[in-house]
Amino acid sequence: MGQESFLTISHRGVYDAGTMGVKVAVVGAGSTYTPELVEGFVTRTDRLPVDELCLLDIDPERLGIVGALAERMARKAGWSGTVRQTLDRETAIDGADFVVVQLRVGGNQARYQDETIPLRFGCIGQETTGPGGFAKALRTVPVVLELAELTAERGAPGAWFVDFTNPTGLVTQALLDEGHRALGLCNVAIGFQREFAKLFGVTPDRVQLDHVGLNHLTWERKVLVDGVDRLPELLDDDAYEEYRKEYDEEMPREIVHLLRAIPSSYLRYYYMTGRVMEELRGGHIRAQEVMEIEAGLLELYKDPNLDTKPKLLEERGGAFYSDAAAALIASLHAGTGDVQVVNVRNDGAIPNLPDDAVVEVSASIDRDGAHPLATDALAPEMLGLVEHAKAYELLTIAAAKSGSREAALTALMANPLVGDYEVAGPLLAALLEENRRLLPRFFP
Repeated sequence: MGQESFLTISHRGVYDAGTMGVKVAVVGAGSTYTPELVEGFVTRTDRLPVDELCLLDIDPERLGIVGALAERMARKAGWSGTVRQTLDRETAIDGADFVVVQLRVGGNQARYQDETIPLRFGCIGQETTGPGGFAKALRTVPVVLELAELTAERGAPGAWFVDFTNPTGLVTQALLDEGHRALGLCNVAIGFQREFAKLFGVTPDRVQLDHVGLNHLTWERKVLVDGVDRLPELLDDDAYEEYRKEYDEEMPREIVHLLRAIPSSYLRYYYMTGRVMEELRGGHIRAQEVMEIEAGLLELYKDPNLDTKPKLLEERGGAFYSDAAAALIASLHAGTGDVQVVNVRNDGAIPNLPDDAVVEVSASIDRDGAHPLATDALAPEMLGLVEHAKAYELLTIAAAKSGSREAALTALMANPLVGDYEVAGPLLAALLEENRRLLPRFFP
């Protein structure tokens, strides 16, 4: 494959030819998630008239495989527009109205190291929390900030930078602190919304959540169905046990009763640290599973007759990614003012957190961005953990940007899942050495 390949899909579109379309650039488009994203775009042409979808990746082989499937899916949907593949960042971002970032610096091999190195030091290994998430942040923040700068320089006027790259909240904090026109996105909230809609027998648009906290550190404090909070009845023992059987077997009802809220699954790392460590030491390394699933997906994607996302993609994780990402971009473009959960500057929404802290909350979405909806203050048992994690995030951003080992050690000590100086020092040395080629600021 050359530097670029083009395909114009000539079927008649579903929006007027006179309607001004938009350009969407997808950074990290060789990801196996991309078919989900394409599906989201081609089913929303009434609100999001995309006339150019530019797929960017540094791996030409993966980009060619995934890009070809994207083209077949778009043809089948009768979408009218151009699908472009490129290895060049400037080509992708030039004139883009929306830049969606879903990259993984170092690939899944780096994720494997993030999940296994911490175990040697008695810490949880996970890709977005704990020391694994710390290592990922060091690799990711500088790259994403460079892409955001390029978007500000070469994107369309008022271009939006939409981050789906983990650790999403931390990365979005870095972006907004630098003044970029950016929002962060995670699929956890939309997953909860779909679960509750199914549980109560309603369509998802009738469910609104009081989803509060930081990315991968959130709680559902209300489940509003047609404006009525149904969470109290869900917290009944029998009802919650039924919920657990289908959706979340890992969060004991005793914890839910204590909090009077449903924590996201990532709270297991904080509330059940010992049990999680036993599981990880028993050999449950998610990165290995993901690599096997991705290999299988890429083989499926090579099939020239495949023109829909395969069932196997559901096992990759990231359920409802297409709905979350495409719905956000459609609302930013159409200015519909609908409520979605995003990572955004707090601006008083949670009254006992700073205005400039990036939080994950429900917000009204229009052309000017996300406007967080006011909610109740965090209870002490939530506030303490959120403040601890936010301090760690800010310290990690400073370390990632500076390449200072002292700053990095301070950040790792502040991580709620590390905290021990005698552990943090050698753990940091191991993480930096393993990531040497991916951390030029630390190894000039």
